[in-house]
Amino acid sequence: MNVHKNAPLTPKGREAMARSVVEGGLSQADAAYQFNTTPKTVAKWVKRFRAEGVEGMHDRSSRPLSSPSQTPPATCTAIETLRRQRHTGKQIAAEVEVSPATVSRILRRLGLSRIRDLEPAEPVRRYEREHPGELIHIDIKKLGRFVRPGHRITGDRQKGESRGAGHEFVHVAIDDASRVAFSRIRPDEKKESAIAFLDDVVTYFQGLGIKVTGIMTDNGSCYRAKAFAKACKRLGLKHIFTRPYRPQTNGKAERFIQTALREWAYARAYETSDQRANDLPIWLHHTPNHRSAASPSRRTTS
Repeated sequence: MNVHKNAPLTPKGREAMARSVVEGGLSQADAAYQFNTTPKTVAKWVKRFRAEGVEGMHDRSSRPLSSPSQTPPATCTAIETLRRQRHTGKQIAAEVEVSPATVSRILRRLGLSRIRDLEPAEPVRRYEREHPGELIHIDIKKLGRFVRPGHRITGDRQKGESRGAGHEFVHVAIDDASRVAFSRIRPDEKKESAIAFLDDVVTYFQGLGIKVTGIMTDNGSCYRAKAFAKACKRLGLKHIFTRPYRPQTNGKAERFIQTALREWAYARAYETSDQRANDLPIWLHHTPNHRSAASPSRRTTS
């Protein structure tokens, strides 16, 4: 049970109230006044304390002892059986002779509300390319700009707001084989920014002695643009798209973004978003003189 730290009638508070009557000699009215409650409530907890002791001061389940109108278990089993035979809610209601609302409630409780819930869980397919540069996962994360510490730090949504500051977009790339990561902050997620970032990615990995031959992205408009396709052709890259509504296909980039948010973007209290942006290369350990991807200091795992 979640209770406020200063709540008067927690189990310890109830025990103190009951002891003040049973052992302290207070009247129920005086105890009610002292503990800011009603005599009826005091009487309830005193009676329970006398009967059960300290254990009786804890909350009990609010579930009724009997539920005469509850749907019989046999009916619930029949509803589940028909659902697994792919009957609709209305068909089940007509066959079992209960209301559609009852069928809906039971299916929701069983986790069978949607037809796709009847399908077996798709097995997790893990993969990793053998050589660095074979596949670079690329994605974008939108972050709000700010000119003063936000409410996460100040605790005040009014004083912490930076109205009109806009947004910035963190373009991330991570190598499937080595997990070497590269990021840049761009003002938008348009095709021009995506192409500029792609050029930076290829240049960066070339500096590490890695030739990029393929990339994977989601189906965002900037990646579907003809200009982006031409950029991939110019750079000699094979472009793979993820399946629609399947972000886990590009899971390495998605996971790296979560790591970046936890360990960089929200890791400490930044005064402004510009300060946060300046901290990104430091967090990624980017240096002017790129070293080999095999060097442990160059590896950024997600």
